[in-house]
Amino acid sequence: MSEEKQVGIVLVSHSGPVAEAVAELARGLAAGGATAPVAAAGGTSAGGLGTSTELIAEAARTVDRGVGIALLVDLGSAVLTVKSMLAEGGELPDGARLVDAPFVEGAVAALVTASAGGDLETVEAAATDAYGYRKA
Repeated sequence: MSEEKQVGIVLVSHSGPVAEAVAELARGLAAGGATAPVAAAGGTSAGGLGTSTELIAEAARTVDRGVGIALLVDLGSAVLTVKSMLAEGGELPDGARLVDAPFVEGAVAALVTASAGGDLETVEAAATDAYGYRKA
């Protein structure tokens, strides 16, 4: 599937390095060809801990291919930030959706599924299913 038609993934964390590391991990585990577009939106514009609507909006524009964007977040206030952006409209491209999924496992599942050509609903389902991954 061409990159232009893949769902984009935005990883929103309170930490820039955490968001970047999860994006790198997801890319590495989804390798085997070109991956869907994924962008990290971590920390504040000044590089501190927190969330930035500007960084989130920029990341969403970067990965937008017109078929949807899955936004995965790390902690509670990031959820509130993204929910506010979606409710207000205008800052995020059409088709942007907050996905309720574990941050790391969900990011990997979302990117693998988007890279395989999954639509937004399928990407969301794969990321959400990551809640069921057992480690023991």
